[in-house]
Amino acid sequence: MKLLVQYLYQLKLDKTILWCYFIWYVVVVYFYFDPSSKIWINAVGISAVIGTALVLSVSSGKGGKRDYWQTFRLYLMPFCVSSFSALIKEQGFIVVISPKIKETLVAVSCCALFLCVVLVIKRTKNKIA
Repeated sequence: MKLLVQYLYQLKLDKTILWCYFIWYVVVVYFYFDPSSKIWINAVGISAVIGTALVLSVSSGKGGKRDYWQTFRLYLMPFCVSSFSALIKEQGFIVVISPKIKETLVAVSCCALFLCVVLVIKRTKNKIA
């Protein structure tokens, strides 16, 4: 738990936004999950191709220290985009917004809760430190 609090305390705005994207993705998967292996196999394939291209595009080619968390994200993002797109196809979404207000409110609420937790940790640790 201490490591999680420390991670959230050090979390910068860019990574906080990425976490909100991921939370939104998880909420949509919860509401629209499809067990069809075709969706998930295609998402893995696209992730492998695009993720590798992204890793190559950000590598310096000098054999320096590899950031494994960044590499994981570079593969995770195309997987999420691909599977998200397949799950919401013909569901009436406007970009990433569900046509069902309940689902959108759940996603917004989950992101807001995450942001509040991060804010409380940052404010509390600043007063303690």
